[in-house]
Amino acid sequence: MKAAVETLTPLRSKDPFDVWSIRSDFPILNRKVNGKPLVYLDNAATTQKPMCVVDSLRRYYLEDNSNIHRGVHYLSQKATEGYENSRKNLCGFINAQQTQEIIFVRGTTEGINLVANSFVKKRINAGEEILITGMEHHSNIVPWQIVCQETGAILRVAPINDKGEIILEEYEKMLSPKVKFVSLVHISNSLGTVNPVKQMIEMAHAHDIPVLIDGAQTVSHMKLDVQDLNCDFYVFSGHKMFGPTGIGVLYGKSEYLENMSPYQGGGDMIKSVTFEKTIYNDLPYKFEAGTPNIAGATALGAASDYINKIGIDNIYAYEQDLLAYATQALLSVDGLRMIGAAKNKSAVISFMLEDVHPHDIGTIIDSEGVAIRTGHHCTQPVMQRFGIPATARASFAMYNTKDEVDALIRSIEKAKKIFR
Repeated sequence: MKAAVETLTPLRSKDPFDVWSIRSDFPILNRKVNGKPLVYLDNAATTQKPMCVVDSLRRYYLEDNSNIHRGVHYLSQKATEGYENSRKNLCGFINAQQTQEIIFVRGTTEGINLVANSFVKKRINAGEEILITGMEHHSNIVPWQIVCQETGAILRVAPINDKGEIILEEYEKMLSPKVKFVSLVHISNSLGTVNPVKQMIEMAHAHDIPVLIDGAQTVSHMKLDVQDLNCDFYVFSGHKMFGPTGIGVLYGKSEYLENMSPYQGGGDMIKSVTFEKTIYNDLPYKFEAGTPNIAGATALGAASDYINKIGIDNIYAYEQDLLAYATQALLSVDGLRMIGAAKNKSAVISFMLEDVHPHDIGTIIDSEGVAIRTGHHCTQPVMQRFGIPATARASFAMYNTKDEVDALIRSIEKAKKIFR
């Protein structure tokens, strides 16, 4: 049985964007919460899953369940085929040069930790520097702090302005000979800022500094071409691009990956083992120790196919229109303050409402069936930068509608009346 997505003709850029047809692929969007239709606006935390992804998971466990790369029997061959076909799909999805540059990991966090431990830690000395920005997710802060603690290196932070944008002049000044690695977020999960990462990579490369890009918030919203960016590493998570949890991708240039030591040891990442010596496997398997998330990796390929079927340019245009509508609607709410006003934004809006704590806002809004995220969004330094404890955050995906934005506004007005 083939996934339904394989039988559908991809949308062309001139075709109308049929959000209602897309919503029909996501059964969870039909459910009710607190007796109200679900309005799911927490997509920066995780996206919902289309039936083709759910079907891929079911099909693996019902029809192909077996370990991969190890067996000559039929099920093992089918499971291996699905797993490796997904790697090929994802290679094309981000326009990597070759499939061996696609490493399956648990998600963005593990990908960053892999690079931190297998690449940076071995190349940096006491007094040298790692450069990040002031809008990073904790997953792109803590691993570098650990490296600095263990090596004596120094973590430097490029500042952001009051709009939530990188101050490029300051970033460029900080690219001193002491900097040995740069790690940047592509799109901020708490501000929605789309960073000019191609330009920032070029600036770093002018000083021969390798760059990692955290693309967790990028892959489901805008076109990604790692060869065009010329980044050295790129990481993203499957669950933020309509795929399963517990699976993601680390892209790395093969010349770096070849010379990196394995992050973990175990089965399948070896060619041979004796008590005296181990010979490691070729790329990408050197970094995929043990039995992987086979079902998740296979279903991630289905998710990338689904995005390709709709067309990432179509998704981007639709979401930008939705973002503009939501921004205007929220700005019309008396007493509402937006956090993050970058000129180039993705489909994320963080806000405060008068003196009401964001958690209280979230509770009232949830009673209306509207799901948003409240808190620091794993970006506590961003909250400190703006002098606030937390924000309420509405984040959009291709299946959200202007009607749902209107429902959000109504629920915010209800919260205002309760706490007035």
